[in-house]
Amino acid sequence: MKTRIPEALILAIAIIAFGAFVYCGINKAGDRGRVVHVRGLAEMEVPADKVFWNISYGLLGNDMKELFKDIAQNNNTIKQFLVDNGIAAEDITFNLPNVNDNEANPFVKNNSKFRYSSNTNLTIATNKVEAVRDLQQKMVNLIDMGIVINNNYASYEFTGLNDIKPQMIESATKNARTAAEKFAKDSESKLGKIRNASQGVFSIDNRDENTPYIKKIRVVTTVDFALED
Repeated sequence: MKTRIPEALILAIAIIAFGAFVYCGINKAGDRGRVVHVRGLAEMEVPADKVFWNISYGLLGNDMKELFKDIAQNNNTIKQFLVDNGIAAEDITFNLPNVNDNEANPFVKNNSKFRYSSNTNLTIATNKVEAVRDLQQKMVNLIDMGIVINNNYASYEFTGLNDIKPQMIESATKNARTAAEKFAKDSESKLGKIRNASQGVFSIDNRDENTPYIKKIRVVTTVDFALED
């Protein structure tokens, strides 16, 4: 009987220890299951750093050779005008003119005294955004040179996203943590470590329709924080 008392004591201690271990494990497992799912938004406004400017003009004529001479002269005039106002010559691209023979097309009713009509397009791709914006207001000066512009449209881009990504992700994560801390406080809990996080897609849009040269960049991060007692 004496030899069985220590064995019973050891068994009892083992049972108690095992129970405590299981209890702690259940509590920890419960803690691992308590998370708060939040999103953090970061926004930034930046000036565009690239512009694609499309310009077109039309000409009429009755002699094909003379018409192409006039197109070449107008192209030189426009190019010189742009270069004189700060646009690099290598940033200017002229497309082949589109020429229509109005008399040769039976589906076109030609009431004009000119047989040929042409349309010439050129594109300026440059990082001189402010120069383009100023020049758009000066295009009327080409009228004095005998050139009437019928299309004058610019689209703006921002190419420096990679430079500001880390800053915006950090800001979005901080905003997510702020929201999680408020939730933890309201639920009388403590905020733990990040359990899971995912970065949303960056979006780049015009700030508004009147200022396409100012871009609004936006990203949303999704973060799961642990909640602790």
